[in-house]
Amino acid sequence: MTAEVNVKIDPFTLEIVKDSLIATGDEMFLALARTSMSPIIYEVLDYASGLTDSKGQLLTQGNGVTGFIGMLTFMVKQTLKKFGGEGDLKPGDIIIINDPYGGGGSHLSDVGLVMPIFHGEEIVAFSANKAHWTEVGGKDPGSFSNDATEIFQEGLQFPCVKLFDEGKINQPLIDIIQSNVRFPDLSLGDLWAQVAALRTGEKRVKELCAKHGKDVVQASVEHLLNHGEQMALKELKKLPKGTFEAESYIDDDGFQNGPFKIQVKVTITDEEFRCDFRGSHPQVPGPINCSYTALVSAVRTIFLALTNPSQDVNDGVFRPLTIITDPKSVLAAERPAPVSIYWESMLAGADLIWQALAPHLPDRLSAGHLLSVCAVTLSGNHQDTNEPFLIVEPSVGGWGAGKGMDGARGQFCIGDGETYNVPIEVAETRYGVMIDEYSLRTDGAGSGEYIGGAGVTRSYRAMSDNQMVSATFGRNKFVPWGFNGGGDGSSNEFVIEKANGEMDGPFGIYPRYPLNKGDVVKLMTATGGGYGNPMDRRADQVAWDVKNGYMTVEQAKEIYGVVVNPHTFKVERVSEIRGSSNEHH
Repeated sequence: MTAEVNVKIDPFTLEIVKDSLIATGDEMFLALARTSMSPIIYEVLDYASGLTDSKGQLLTQGNGVTGFIGMLTFMVKQTLKKFGGEGDLKPGDIIIINDPYGGGGSHLSDVGLVMPIFHGEEIVAFSANKAHWTEVGGKDPGSFSNDATEIFQEGLQFPCVKLFDEGKINQPLIDIIQSNVRFPDLSLGDLWAQVAALRTGEKRVKELCAKHGKDVVQASVEHLLNHGEQMALKELKKLPKGTFEAESYIDDDGFQNGPFKIQVKVTITDEEFRCDFRGSHPQVPGPINCSYTALVSAVRTIFLALTNPSQDVNDGVFRPLTIITDPKSVLAAERPAPVSIYWESMLAGADLIWQALAPHLPDRLSAGHLLSVCAVTLSGNHQDTNEPFLIVEPSVGGWGAGKGMDGARGQFCIGDGETYNVPIEVAETRYGVMIDEYSLRTDGAGSGEYIGGAGVTRSYRAMSDNQMVSATFGRNKFVPWGFNGGGDGSSNEFVIEKANGEMDGPFGIYPRYPLNKGDVVKLMTATGGGYGNPMDRRADQVAWDVKNGYMTVEQAKEIYGVVVNPHTFKVERVSEIRGSSNEHH
């Protein structure tokens, strides 16, 4: 769809076609949510959809999770690599792919579909989407096992094969899925929702070509991609120039190995934003590895935050971006390394760039945040129906403070973006649990002139015996960082409070912890890092923090130098009290 086309088009038509493509991406996104079967999709929005041109260059993408930015491109390019011969792709074909090391990019649970869109006998575009299935099989319920040692334990692999061939369903493949996943109605229901969304994109692109002509659409696409590049270069010129470095650590890989050192050199010029991750730790035995594709997606997220967060995403935007890694590193793992909790490395890569540049861009970047998806899978049988249930859910937490602002409280990490929790009412109806508590976790961490945002506490009480919970709470040992004099935040962690009064934990990563009726898994996410000297925080603001429970009276005095009356909430500076005392003496 980006062949050289010498067509003169007025600017109004260019804008109409461009906006039509973006609107089509939005419509595809909504179509998937409205027809899906799983709460992880229609409530949490753990999916992405969009269009590419005939070469696989991204034109528009609707995202629930920011961690999928750009992954559709890799899916389409993998499809073209495998089915690139003349006549290999036909109208009505749909490809299914979840290969983490190539076209998939994340983990096996994120299943992608790709559909060529034809105008006459020519492919003019592709519609694509990627959605987290509740189940793709594997050794554990929920499929993304946090103690897998190879990809084969993590579920079904779809190595870029045809789901539909000229509009005819590949029924044996459906039968294989049905026999290998624990909740086939949910997984297959979501599959049909993805198909519906693809066909929505196909319909709209065909209408666009019929209305304006193929050549006009192609020229508009070229303009769209070039405009994206021009916007990125314009913003790049505003960034500080030079080389900026950072290093950090990933806690462990689920087997108490680690910590694993990772590092980056970020070099910024007027024409290029280069991220060099060479020297980071090799891929590891546990499933915290991420593929190069996943790392690219994470870096694209932070690149957008630094340049133009409101920019409509297309591949032109990312032309100035270069990403270098060592092969077979924890940030560019290769088969058969396990990758089911890949986000721990993927997001740590983005956080390195963030940490390197935050001191130089305080107006754009805050202190460190919870970082981890803090994912939970909880399975068992419902107490009323005895039917099996499965919770698959990310957790919210605290973001870092920044120049002139406190950190956001109870928000998803950078990789999850604009997603949501399953509502408590839905959870308690569908699953065999009660939500005992869902509150802000006010531990007083992340001190500063501007304080880090609070994490949350969420407690699931098992309502039946023989339940099982697996949780992956990274950033458990290496907490969110503060800067410009601000204090570090707190850890992501969880504990088990047993019905007999015993407590176990805290944990960062734990697979398949058994729960019986009355046992509670208490999930606690991090407070973000602080910004600036705590002694510079306004005394009346400290009093407000104490009144609202974000810090204690003792913390106000010891860290902020403010004495707060816990009854009237009137304040005095410690220095003023000391000065008055010395004057009297």
